[in-house]
Amino acid sequence: MPAAAAAPAGKGWKNIRNGAILQCAEAMTLGMPLEVWKTRMGRYRNEGTMESFYNIQKQGISTFWKGLGPKLFESASKGAVLIYSKEAISESCVAFGMGSVTAGFVAGAGGGVAQTVVMGPCTFLVTAVVTGDGKATVASTITKTWKEKGVVGFYPGGVAIAFRQATNWASRQGFTDAVRGQFRYLFHGDSNAKLSVPQEALAGMCGGILSCWNHPFEVARIEMQARAAAGESSMSMIAVFRSVYSEYGMRGLFQGLIPRMGLNIWQTLFMVSGAKLIKDRLD
Repeated sequence: MPAAAAAPAGKGWKNIRNGAILQCAEAMTLGMPLEVWKTRMGRYRNEGTMESFYNIQKQGISTFWKGLGPKLFESASKGAVLIYSKEAISESCVAFGMGSVTAGFVAGAGGGVAQTVVMGPCTFLVTAVVTGDGKATVASTITKTWKEKGVVGFYPGGVAIAFRQATNWASRQGFTDAVRGQFRYLFHGDSNAKLSVPQEALAGMCGGILSCWNHPFEVARIEMQARAAAGESSMSMIAVFRSVYSEYGMRGLFQGLIPRMGLNIWQTLFMVSGAKLIKDRLD
């Protein structure tokens, strides 16, 4: 009995470790540049895709990794939370007889919501230094925010973050699982067949692209956090939707979609396809 009880704890620790490592690797490579690019476009909605890219790079290539410190802290913590909670929820759903695709959507949503607690302050700091006047640093933003608003000041746009994360990971996990099922029939003619690594990667890429439908939540999150960092009056998520739509139309709610698609593909490859490949080899 003691040995049996120890197994879940050991498995849980592996999920925490794997999640932190995978998410940090994702951020340090293409993840951070795509995040910076997407964030700038979400705030400066009058800039085109390549115009935004140019405006970032003319400040120096290192600008694409601006805010990497808080981003790595966010990545380690949210990656650990995501994989641990997602796997626990998924296993519980399957144990209750839920189908694998449905369980993927539910587990992804639960893991995404769980991330919100650790993500709020980190995404706020990254948004503040990326969309600010170029003079603000992570340290100065932390000091200013803490002095003026305390802990609550680090959580502007919390509702938008929760909606974004829940729909992000429900979509990434659920759509990727659905594509996997189709690939098993397409490539192997067997619903229980094992996909190759390239096939798993392709399924993750498809899941990442399909999960971009929720981009308006990301635009709202960026606007709410950027306004807070700039000391502007706060707006609710619905008010942001109305304001952006009235000024820019539907295009404004999907501003930054191209770098977001790249980011979603990259994150899904690490946190869905990569996590499954590691799990299959270690279990």
